[in-house]
Amino acid sequence: MSAVRHNVLALGADYGLFMVALTFASQSTILPAFAAWLGAPNVLIGAIPAVMTLGWFLPSLFAAGHTETLTRKLPFLMRWTLWERVPFLVMALLAFFTAERWPGLTLWLMLAMLLVITGVGGFLMPAWMDLIGRALPKTILGRFFALSNFVAGLIGFAVSVFIAEVLARVPAPASYGVCFLGATLFVGLSYVALAVVREPAAQTVAPPVPLRTYLGRMPGLLRRDRNLSRFLTARALGITGGMAAGFYTVYALRAWEAPAAQAGVFTALMLLGQSLGTLTLGWVGDHFGHRLVLLTGLAGVAGATAMALLAPTLGAFGLVFVLYGVHVAAINVSNLNVLLEFSPTLEARPTYIGLGTTAMTPMAFGAPLIGGVLADTVGFRGMFLVSLLFAVAGLVMLATVVRDPRHVVVAPGAGRVEA
Repeated sequence: MSAVRHNVLALGADYGLFMVALTFASQSTILPAFAAWLGAPNVLIGAIPAVMTLGWFLPSLFAAGHTETLTRKLPFLMRWTLWERVPFLVMALLAFFTAERWPGLTLWLMLAMLLVITGVGGFLMPAWMDLIGRALPKTILGRFFALSNFVAGLIGFAVSVFIAEVLARVPAPASYGVCFLGATLFVGLSYVALAVVREPAAQTVAPPVPLRTYLGRMPGLLRRDRNLSRFLTARALGITGGMAAGFYTVYALRAWEAPAAQAGVFTALMLLGQSLGTLTLGWVGDHFGHRLVLLTGLAGVAGATAMALLAPTLGAFGLVFVLYGVHVAAINVSNLNVLLEFSPTLEARPTYIGLGTTAMTPMAFGAPLIGGVLADTVGFRGMFLVSLLFAVAGLVMLATVVRDPRHVVVAPGAGRVEA
């Protein structure tokens, strides 16, 4: 078996199995439902995606400079990613042994575990993406992420049926403990897959520089690469426009007085949309650019929120999760790949990954919290409307003022210029 084929299978299994694990602990369905069972107010329910996005987004740039100095990334990843996985087991133990007796404590400990999971993941993101960029040809990355997500979606769809049965048959909070045990199993399998990746050594590495010096270079990079600056602004609007996503499930359960098992149905519908999206979006990204994929994703989240406002029945509300699944597919396929395309050199990829994620931290962290405050003050529907306006603004900006980075060339010694 060739090294490329071996790495496609190993990295695909690593990524896909981790995605299946997140089905068991979905931030859009399972985690909000568990938090609601624990008695969390809307602000704390909104804190779930806020805490998770803070972890995914904030640490990346601070790790990127160190990542660029590593000849091999895999040993660094294997050493630290354990702490990205162990907290799932801790959450299972919390659900089984503390949730009923100390629900408030359990809620705060769950948020802490989510911050550890995502914080370690965000810290490792530049190294993981650089590993993928070196181990796989750039021309197949869209289809790689799409196929990995599609297979994970198929498995996740079956898992969601299992989750619905667990939530219907096993009394809470033990039912949520079973879900978190499932997540623990799959992140363990993902770790095994990552361990067998064949990593090519970097030909050149950056010399170590103090963190303050490294971070001081970022404003100049943004001034030189105006297309990147415009892209990050559009992404910030789009992320703010996603503030409603963490409240779709809670709103539907309360508006139609649906049973808790409906969260499993919503998870299945979301995975259906995600699977349908990945069938085409990977190919679209490889052939027509990842900007177009992200446009599709923004249209999906805008459509989902509009449907949440207009749905006349619980059945019709299910379309919200199908559309949101398309948005998730677009993000999974292209959110990081497009940053690889923005990078003018191989060595700069960790910086572009780090900057492109860390710069989104204020919106990624603040938007769900603002959504919770708005839900408490003006109601879910008012918050959905505000969310929709931001999503549409991001969609329009990405469509009109951001150039596809494939159509931007590098000016020697002077950054990037539009072609």
